[in-house]
Amino acid sequence: MQIADRICDEILQGQYTEEERIPSVREYAATVEVNANTVVRTYDYLQGQEIIHNKRGIGYFVSAGAKDRIIALRKNTFLHEDLPEFFRQVKTLDIPMKEIEKMYKEYLTQQ
Repeated sequence: MQIADRICDEILQGQYTEEERIPSVREYAATVEVNANTVVRTYDYLQGQEIIHNKRGIGYFVSAGAKDRIIALRKNTFLHEDLPEFFRQVKTLDIPMKEIEKMYKEYLTQQ
C-alpha cells in the first residue's frame, strides 16, 4: 500500500499532527493522481490500524498515538519480514557477519 506508506511517512515527518485534519479523499486523490476509490481503500486500511479516524461530516483526522502505532507496525514488519529476507540474502551470498558489522559501524559514524 504505497499511498498508506506515504501518509504514514507524512505523519512521522510531522506534516500531519495528532488530531489534525488530513486532506479529504478527493483532495488526496488529486494530490497523488489516483482514483478516489484507491484513497477510500487506503483511508479504510489506516482507520483499521487506528492511525486515522473519521469524524462524520467533518473529515478524516490523525488519531492520538498514530506515530507510535506506525513505528510499531513498521518495526514488526522489519523484524518479521525484512530482516529474515536480509538474513537469507546474507546466507545465500555468503557474506561474513564481520563484514556486515563493519559496514554497520561505518554507517553509524556517518550519521
